[in-house]
Amino acid sequence: MRSNLASSKICENYQVLQGLVKQSALETGKGALELSIAWCREPEDIAALVKACHGWEHVERALQAGHGIVFVTPHLGSYDIAGRYISSRLPFPLTAMYRPPKLTWLEPVMQAGRARGKGKTAPATGAGVRILMKALKSGEATIILPDQVPGNGEGVWAPFFGKPAYTMSLVPRLAQVAGVEVLFFVGERLPRGEGFVVHIEAMPQPFSGDKDADCALLNQTVENLIRRFPSQYLWSYNRYKCPAGVTPPDHQQGNP
Repeated sequence: MRSNLASSKICENYQVLQGLVKQSALETGKGALELSIAWCREPEDIAALVKACHGWEHVERALQAGHGIVFVTPHLGSYDIAGRYISSRLPFPLTAMYRPPKLTWLEPVMQAGRARGKGKTAPATGAGVRILMKALKSGEATIILPDQVPGNGEGVWAPFFGKPAYTMSLVPRLAQVAGVEVLFFVGERLPRGEGFVVHIEAMPQPFSGDKDADCALLNQTVENLIRRFPSQYLWSYNRYKCPAGVTPPDHQQGNP
């Protein structure tokens, strides 16, 4: 956590870094405790916890146009609670892509929780991608966490807080499906257990179709969200790891 925060250079001095490390650890603990709420409560209970939602007009515009929606959220704030809240307001199922947890007993619990209400799940596999494609072509919606490190051949190296991070190309790929809208969201955690605020935003600019440029844009958009709520990001996640079989960035293009 500390090394990722330090290398991000968002802290102006050591004292700020120390404070953010402490606050981030507290927020990570809150996030773990929230999972039982996110996975076990009914939709109306989740809705009662969300005190405000900013940007729902972006969703309304996509719905009126009959467009499928790719909802994108990093490991920031309470993404499970925000995702379930969004799902409860949609007129169709919301399919969430997930990576099976290391604790095998937790997988069915997580799947059941995310599928509660109108939710569906799709594994982070080729079969899962086909499920997402089918949902989008049917005018439905999906959720993807873009800062998960993909497997070999599923991403490119792109800057993230000034360092190369192997970045999934799936989000730009899904955006190429005709009529699909890409919307980012954050479930901001309010202090003192006061609830949550959901923020929904459109892409700052459309993806171009160039994989490297699109993944750089994806990371920059995620960065901008994290800078707004830095203590609520999962800094302990090893975002900069090199997946098995992937050429490290310092060995590409003939570099020694």
